[in-house]
Amino acid sequence: MEYRRLGASGLLVPALSFGAGTFGGRGELFSAWGDTDARQARRLVDIGLDAGVTMFDTADVYSGGASEEVLGEAIRGRRDRILVSAKASLPTGPGPYDAGSGRSRLIGAVEGSLRRLGTDYIDLFQLHAFDAGTPVEEVLATLDDLVRAGKIRYVGASNFAGWQLMKSLAAADKYGLPRYVAHQVYYSLVGRDYEWELMPLGRDQGVGAAVWSPLGWGRLTGKIRRGQPLPANSRLHKTAEVAPHVDDELLYDVVDALDEIAAETGRTVAQIALNWLLSRPTVATVIVGARTEDQFRQNLGAVGWQLTADQIARLDKASAVTPPYPYYQYYRLADFTRLNPPAV
Repeated sequence: MEYRRLGASGLLVPALSFGAGTFGGRGELFSAWGDTDARQARRLVDIGLDAGVTMFDTADVYSGGASEEVLGEAIRGRRDRILVSAKASLPTGPGPYDAGSGRSRLIGAVEGSLRRLGTDYIDLFQLHAFDAGTPVEEVLATLDDLVRAGKIRYVGASNFAGWQLMKSLAAADKYGLPRYVAHQVYYSLVGRDYEWELMPLGRDQGVGAAVWSPLGWGRLTGKIRRGQPLPANSRLHKTAEVAPHVDDELLYDVVDALDEIAAETGRTVAQIALNWLLSRPTVATVIVGARTEDQFRQNLGAVGWQLTADQIARLDKASAVTPPYPYYQYYRLADFTRLNPPAV
C-alpha cells in the first residue's frame, strides 16, 4: 500500500481507505448500501489491515449512528493501528439542535461519535456539509477547542463549494485556527466537476482530496453497459434519486473505454477506474466501500500498478465534458489557458 500526505499536514493516509457506509444497514437509504454487522465488519477490517488499509471513514448520519457503532466494535483492541475518519453537520433528527456546525451541535456530535466508536479521539474529523447559518469563525474556534482537548487531531470539510472552503481557510489563517487539510469530495470518471475549481484550490492551499463514491455511485463496477438493462441487484434502483446525475451516453462512452483497457491490462473495470483516480493531482486517498470480502479484495487490486500515459489519455477523453462558465475558457481558449492552466 502506498501512503500519502493528507494535504499540507503531517498525517500519512493510505491511497485506499475503507468507507463504512455499508455498516449498520438502518433506514431505507443505508440498507440499500449494505447491512454489515460487527462480525462481518471485523473481518473486513482484518483484510484491510493486512493490505495496509489503515483509515476507515464513517459519519454520524450513516444508519443513524449504527455505522459508527459497528465500526467501533470492529476496531476494538487495535485502535492504535487504525485511523478513524468521522463526519458531522448533516441532520440526525428533526429537532433544532440536531443539525449544523454551531458550537453546541459540534461538541455534542463529537462526544456522540466518540461514545459510539468506543474511542477517546478521532484522527480526522470533517464537516459533512457547509452550514451557512453559522459564522466560519465560530466553527473553527470550536474545532480548535476540540483539537486542544485531544478529542480530534486533524480537521477537514466535505461537500463544500470553492468559496466556502476558501472563506474557511482564510479565516483560519487570520485568527490562527486549525486549517482544513482534507476535503472529502465526489470525484469519478463520470463526475469530474471536482477538477474545475476545487482541485486547483486544493493544490494552491494544501488541501488533500479524500474521494467518495469513486465508482460513480456503483455505475463503474463493470455491471452496467450499453444496451443492457440495469442489473436487478443494483442499488441504483433504490438510490438513483439521491445519486449524482450522470448522462447515459457519457457513462457508456466511459465504460467502453474501461472495457478496452481491461482487455489490455487484465484488470477489472472497477480497478482501472480507481487507479485513474489515484493518478490525479491532490488526491490523497480514495474511499472504497464493500458489502463482501470479495468486493473488498477486488478493490484492493487497484493499487500496486499504474496505467500508461496513453491509457490515461483515453480515459480522460472518454470522460471529458465542457465545464460551465467561467471554467470552460481556461480549458478551451489558449489566451485564458496561458494565464491560468487547468489543474489537469
